Amino acid sequence: MRNTAKITTAVLAAGALTLGLSACGAGNSGSDGPLVVAASPVPHAEILNYVKDNLAKKEGLDLQVKEFTDYVTPNTATQDGSVGANYFQNKPYLDDFNKKNGTDIVPVVTVHLEPLGLYSHKVKKADDLKSGATVAIPNDTVNEARALKLLAAGGLITLKAGVGNEATPSDITKNPKNLKFKELEAAQTPRSLDDVDAAVVNGNYAIESDLKPSKDALVLESPKNNPYGNFLAVKKGQEDDPRVKKLAKLLTSPEVKKFIQDKYAGSVLASF
Repeated sequence: MRNTAKITTAVLAAGALTLGLSACGAGNSGSDGPLVVAASPVPHAEILNYVKDNLAKKEGLDLQVKEFTDYVTPNTATQDGSVGANYFQNKPYLDDFNKKNGTDIVPVVTVHLEPLGLYSHKVKKADDLKSGATVAIPNDTVNEARALKLLAAGGLITLKAGVGNEATPSDITKNPKNLKFKELEAAQTPRSLDDVDAAVVNGNYAIESDLKPSKDALVLESPKNNPYGNFLAVKKGQEDDPRVKKLAKLLTSPEVKKFIQDKYAGSVLASF
């Protein structure tokens, strides 16, 4: 069992931040106290906990890890100073979040890639999806576009030429299997696998659901020239916090690379 706090909804998280993280706020406002980092449970919090348990003390870093299972609260908590940093997202997602929410969160160092994958409990190959099959995809702007690009790369659909990180099903120009799309919160896509014909699942949620991206995915995102690496992020102006610099160094150390390789066996790929 992990001993970090798990908060399952943004509503609960907001209350927990008000009550539970206020004591940590003082530590985040300076450079002497603990560095509290918001993270998705898998693999982000696991990687951070490896650093905490094996590397941080030697560097004089007091690292605290707070788990969140949504993709919103870690950024809002970082922006309001309830936590000192977060580790869960990629650059296209952060750019979209900052634009829509007026936040000024910036990346510090890229650590790993979680390949997006198409999974199914009903077929063994993507080509076996029947006409009219329903595919669940994440409903946030960036991950929806990323999911559609994955389906296009797998030959299931064709998208308009030059479509970017805001692609939606309306940008599909060819859909030979007449696929139907069910838009869900990213965390819900693996749970939908018994109700839909297939689902596009983010790597962290796949691993949490005992799916092995390198083995179970019908179509898997390529790491080559991939812009979706996950990074440590802070509110703008905090990049030079000595604690953040120490953590950035440790997250890109040979020890962490070996940990990622040994633990995730290709389902998570080190980006350094």
